[in-house]
Parts: sequence; structure tokens; C-alpha cells
Amino acid sequence: MSSMPVGKFDPQSAAGSANSASIGKAVKVVGQIYSREDLYVDGEVEGTVEALEHKLTIGPNGVVRAGIKAREVVALGTIQGNVEAHEKIEIRKDAKLVGDIRTARIIIEDGAYFKGSIDIVKPEPAKAAAKPPQSAGPAAVPASQGPPIMAHASAGAPEIKR
Repeated sequence: MSSMPVGKFDPQSAAGSANSASIGKAVKVVGQIYSREDLYVDGEVEGTVEALEHKLTIGPNGVVRAGIKAREVVALGTIQGNVEAHEKIEIRKDAKLVGDIRTARIIIEDGAYFKGSIDIVKPEPAKAAAKPPQSAGPAAVPASQGPPIMAHASAGAPEIKR
């Protein structure tokens, strides 16, 4: 069991786990990064970073000037660019993020710097069939489409009037 307090970040465990890659603080990458594993960036990155099904962590020395798309993003350093995190984004107390965010959940710690817009999106359900069925009541028509449709019962097909 780890002796690390809850809420603290351990860069060694993030960069050294078996299923993660890391960009050290002495490394600068210019271009596109596509990762199929968790990624820890403590260096400098310019361009785009995609880890669509994985976690991207920007370490305390990390400076990322890029558009980011990942399952989860944890910022401890600096990000300049738009961030799309499908599950959540965390902006820790000493982090700086300038750009627009699109995510399902967000955590901004006291002391963090953020400038941009936030678009909270609901995660899409796994199956569309899981939605409850709509009631068979009268259909509502927005006012911009004219008066509501009224059906009159007669001996045959219903007559529809507007």
C-alpha cells in the first residue's frame, strides 16, 4: 500500500508504470503525438497530442502548446491550446491552462490558472436502445413551426388540420 496522501501526485508512479510512456523535462517534441498508452509529459510539446483511450498527464515542468484529445487529462504544468477530455480534466493548483475545454467532468483546484471556455458534455450512453420509450401522447410542435397539429377522428383515416 502506498504511503502517499490522497490528492497528491507522484510523478514517478505516473511515468514509471508498465503501461505508460513519458517525455522527460529535457525533451522537446514538435509535431503530432498519437499514444495508445497513458502518457506523461514533463518536457515541451508543440503540435497535437492524442491519447483517445488513455490518460495524459502534463507534469510540473511540462509545457504543451498543442491541441489535446484524450480520455482523461491531468495538468500540473502549462497547457496552451484546446483540450478535449472525454471523461475528465483536472487542473491542479500550480497548473496553467489557456484554451477551451470540452469534457464530461472537470476539477479546477484552488490556485490553478484557467482562461478559456468550458463545454460540459454528457457522456454518450453505450446503447441507444437503453433510452426509455417515448410516450404515445400528442406530439409537441415548437411555436416556430406554426400552430399545433390537431387530429379529428372520423369514420376512416384521421383528418389532420393545422
